[in-house]
Amino acid sequence: MASEHEHSRAAIASRLARGHPASSLRDWVYGAIDGAITTFAIVAGVVGANLETRVVLILGAANLFADGVSMAAANFVGTRAEAEEVARMRATEERHIDTEPTGEREEIRQIYRAKGLTGTALEQMVRLVTSRRRLWVDTMLAEEYGLSVAPRSPWRAAVATFAAFVVAGAVPLSPFVAGLADPVPWAVGLTAAVFFGIGTLKSAWSPRGWLASGLETLAIGLGAATVAFAIGRLLEALV
Repeated sequence: MASEHEHSRAAIASRLARGHPASSLRDWVYGAIDGAITTFAIVAGVVGANLETRVVLILGAANLFADGVSMAAANFVGTRAEAEEVARMRATEERHIDTEPTGEREEIRQIYRAKGLTGTALEQMVRLVTSRRRLWVDTMLAEEYGLSVAPRSPWRAAVATFAAFVVAGAVPLSPFVAGLADPVPWAVGLTAAVFFGIGTLKSAWSPRGWLASGLETLAIGLGAATVAFAIGRLLEALV
């Protein structure tokens, strides 16, 4: 089996020098799935209530951009909050190292003892980690608090979420915009294809197979649409 990347000395040095920027995969997947689900849920709800096509377009378009902006803003704030939490905890650990170095070394010792190191190897690891302040703090952030030291860009997260939401969310509306004679089956088929496609692409970053991942996302999306359609039918009967 071919390796995912080279393991020559030069290749390793080059790869490590590039660093490991935080992935935006979560933002793309989250935005795309939510965009397709929420927009198709509106389409399904309106169709279920037997409302006019122009209502589908008005509500769908309003949702597409308003919800897209809302999700992007929420992701921006949430991602910034994560970065601020890391900065706050980093400052806390820096202060603890200055004021309680013995206790902080003991924390490192217990962390690596829990990983199976003992005796001389354990003490060597403690000395190595605590001899580099940045490494010391990064280790505490990751091991004590479970925080990632690779920063995620709030702007990149927001843009990725909005773009994925709008692109995927526009698919259920496209048959209505195109003025097809019977747009509903087209909307269902295209949206199902989007759900399956999102799951399939997601599998490239997952140990799960493309078929299982695609079917799971398809089931989640169509399940939400079915609920919306049923609610639309119920409201039609009540109103």
